Amino acid sequence: MKTLLKKKTYSTEETLALGKTFSSELAPGSIVCLFGKLGSGKTTFIRGVCEGLGTKDLVTSPTFTLINEYRNSPPIYHFDFYRIQSESELYELGLDEYLYGEGISLIEWPEIIIKEIIGQRFEIHMKWDIESDWETERNILITQNQNNLRNTN
Repeated sequence: MKTLLKKKTYSTEETLALGKTFSSELAPGSIVCLFGKLGSGKTTFIRGVCEGLGTKDLVTSPTFTLINEYRNSPPIYHFDFYRIQSESELYELGLDEYLYGEGISLIEWPEIIIKEIIGQRFEIHMKWDIESDWETERNILITQNQNNLRNTN
């Protein structure tokens, strides 16, 4: 694991801007996994990434649809696995075709699939301290990770 950035943001606008700046790290085939509790800013960060990549589509969380595809070159795939109960549900979607194709995959709630992702990925860890004086303060850690083998359990 290589730490790329540790940063605090104090507003929605700062979180969007960080996502937009981070988008310059991405290329076709990139996989980005976003971790954090409800309300931690994952979708806001993804809006910034999508803006930075140039999509004009409306970016919303695909909580009930599981995936939103945004028109762009390369295409952007925005996943939300919050409601997924088993890995088999993901493979019914054709997940491998999305993750290992030429698009950019942005995954909210990746815990169920993280050990299955082969190759390089970025991880965005977002923490929101509800006790903070800043209602919109977020602690954001961006890392680059490598997994060469699929989980065989």
